[in-house]
Amino acid sequence: MIVPMNLIEVSNFKIGLKQPLLIIAGPCVIEDEEQTLEIARELKRRISKHRFSFIFKASYDKANRSSLNSFRGPGLVRGLKILERVQSECNVPILTDVHSPEEALTAANICDMIQIPAFLCRQTDLITAVGRTQVAVNIKKGQFLAPWDMQQVVNKLIEAGSQHILLTERGTTFGYNNLVTDFRSIPLMQKLGWPVCFDATHSAQLPGALGATTGGQREFIFALARGAVAVGCDALFMECHPNPNASKSDAPTVISFEAFSELLEGVERIFEAVNYKTMERGC
Repeated sequence: MIVPMNLIEVSNFKIGLKQPLLIIAGPCVIEDEEQTLEIARELKRRISKHRFSFIFKASYDKANRSSLNSFRGPGLVRGLKILERVQSECNVPILTDVHSPEEALTAANICDMIQIPAFLCRQTDLITAVGRTQVAVNIKKGQFLAPWDMQQVVNKLIEAGSQHILLTERGTTFGYNNLVTDFRSIPLMQKLGWPVCFDATHSAQLPGALGATTGGQREFIFALARGAVAVGCDALFMECHPNPNASKSDAPTVISFEAFSELLEGVERIFEAVNYKTMERGC
């Protein structure tokens, strides 16, 4: 049975069928306050040239790192203060990921959308806590799950009171140190009744491939993003940095501002072609 897609609301826009493509973008992790503000302003400026919605994303803590010595970020309290400043000074909605029920409650007081990382997508206590906040949630499909397995995750969120759910495809484990994207996952998860995002940068990762850090194939991000939009995703997730190779997290799959703009140009044309009837009606 095909379930009609629910529209979800964040800030002053909607996400889902017949809505503008949502772009979720920002640095992988907050490195410092001024840089985070600089990235938010620059991404907003570049996205404003297109008919897209925008949510700024940055993590205050990267709890899932390959090495104990990897940079994690400023932490919950300091990180949320920085994100709150981005929200007010740049006038953009913000998203960050949470790792415990306690963090969910704290982040919900500030964030427009909360994200549950892929590795935590089956943690019932965390999911329930996020659902109870009734803040919009982006939950990433674990690399170890089939698209239809997300039905149980959705059920947990709904039972907890969540009414604004975005599901994200970010690749599936394919042997050791590799991910593969099955684009069938996008329409399959949309049939669960909620809009679907495609994580274009994390899908190009090679988990743990560099030993102490995760590797990646940045050269495939464009192709993956374009493919996802052609298939009909409702949102794109991308991590950006002014100097990608110097990023303190996920450097192999973070993209530059220039690449970000080029990618937006391409996916806008694809999105308009896929949705041309909707665009003509002004929906």
